[in-house]
Amino acid sequence: MHIFVSPFSLKLEGFLLYWKLTMQAEYHQDKTFVKANYTDSPLSRAEYEDCRFVDCDFSNSDLAGTRFVNCEFQSCNLTLAKLTKTNFTDVQFKGCKMLGLHFEHCSDFGFSVSFDNCMLDHSCFYKLKMKKTTFKDCKLQEVDFSEADLSNSNFDTCNLQQATFDNTILEKVDFRTSYNYTIDPERNRLKKAKFSVNEVRGLLSKYDILISD
Repeated sequence: MHIFVSPFSLKLEGFLLYWKLTMQAEYHQDKTFVKANYTDSPLSRAEYEDCRFVDCDFSNSDLAGTRFVNCEFQSCNLTLAKLTKTNFTDVQFKGCKMLGLHFEHCSDFGFSVSFDNCMLDHSCFYKLKMKKTTFKDCKLQEVDFSEADLSNSNFDTCNLQQATFDNTILEKVDFRTSYNYTIDPERNRLKKAKFSVNEVRGLLSKYDILISD
């Protein structure tokens, strides 16, 4: 026997499911989470606002669909965490281990982060709009910034060895205290970007020329 299901019924069912999930979503505000292990017991998929995570282990955990607003992660391990549609809005990372993270999978709505003394090696920010982002005392080796918009950002004393900049917007970015970067001026937008004389060779490496002090 063939059962007919109208398109309206399908839309209504979908809406009710969305409403149910939305209404049942958890909300946490002004909470501090200390030394929690979310590798074995994943963090609840919810919205966290004005919360602090201190010395927590998120390595290999699934943060998909979780929303963080005005939160701080301090001395946490987020290595290889899954960030599909994760929302970071005004989030600070301090002293965190964050290897191999695919930030390009995050929700781009309101994406706003800062990093202080973090290890971000092998992470990816492909195509992300992240103007005015601060990276301070960070390890950024082999990080992919291809096609990202980093205009007005600041790389303060960062190691950018083998980081990839390709078709990246770097206008007014401050690299003066950072080092080991290689940036092709012909493949990136560098208007009014700031560099130190000591590291200018990183802009000329493709030309295979010798620069003497």
